[in-house]
Order: sequence, then C-alpha cells, then structure tokens
Amino acid sequence: MVNMTMAIPEQLHKVMKKHAEIKWTEVARQAIEKKAREVEEEKMIWMKHAHEHAVKRGWSEAHELFKF
Repeated sequence: MVNMTMAIPEQLHKVMKKHAEIKWTEVARQAIEKKAREVEEEKMIWMKHAHEHAVKRGWSEAHELFKF
C-alpha cells in the first residue's frame, strides 16, 4: 500500500480529534475508492458511447479519443 499526505482545514481537524474513535484514514480511503470507481465507470460509459458513435460513422480508432 502507498502512503499519501493531505491537508485539511484546521476546523475540520478539530472535529476529527473530538472523534478519535473513528478511523479517519479508513473514511478517507473509502471515499477515495468510491470516487475512483465512479470516475472509471463514467469513463467506460463515455468510451462505449464514443465507440458506438464511431461505428455509426465508420471510424476505426474511437479508442484514440480516450487516451488521456
């Protein structure tokens, strides 16, 4: 696993410190994983749409649109 450092507002840190029973690292990890899945799912939807659009127009390299 890779470590990551992030900055948070001081007020948020104070609230987090009041709730030391919560594993904040796990909360952050789950939120990041959820967002990453959402982004990947959205990308797949757009790739499918682009492919269908390209096929209708006879284009052969629709996947090139998503090399980012």
